[in-house]
Amino acid sequence: MRIIVIGATGTVGKPVVAALQDRHEIIKVGSKSGDHQVDIKDSGSIRKLFEKTGRFDALVSCVGKVHFGDFAKLTEAEVMIGLKDKLMGQVNLVLIGRDYANDNGSFTLTSGVLSHDPIRFGACASMVNGALDCFVRAAAIELPRGLRINVVSPGLLDESAGALGDYFRGHETVSGKRAANAFAKSVEGRLTGQVFHVL
Repeated sequence: MRIIVIGATGTVGKPVVAALQDRHEIIKVGSKSGDHQVDIKDSGSIRKLFEKTGRFDALVSCVGKVHFGDFAKLTEAEVMIGLKDKLMGQVNLVLIGRDYANDNGSFTLTSGVLSHDPIRFGACASMVNGALDCFVRAAAIELPRGLRINVVSPGLLDESAGALGDYFRGHETVSGKRAANAFAKSVEGRLTGQVFHVL
């Protein structure tokens, strides 16, 4: 398969590429690195990406920024970070990318554990992750041409514990390799409309 991995050099993307590259052609995409670059906040940038990459069999999105902060001080601008980046960025990868996906192709997005296991300072992440999970379930019943869509919802990765561990007190971490297996299951399997929890 010809697979586009958005965020290929990131914490989630690296193990995903490692899990798939021996069996498939991987097109690595990043914001500043990789075979191609994209700003997922900009639908024009997404269109230019697909014009360059051409048709694909699977798209895997391992990107998305959200704001972590005290709810008592939360502003609209901080909420919008996650809405424009992690939520609409990934939604637009699907809305624009469906025209470039081959028949029976697939999309795999990334949400996260906070959709169902919230933490202090994580309201923005919980909202965005929950919206992504629901979007995937609904989009799956309407996608044409045998296209599939799933989302991987990992817990805190081992590799992210140093940077984010203070927010996730009491949470068990999961390895990037375990998370990558869920992405491989989505890409190489036949399920659609699923939220693959990796806990």
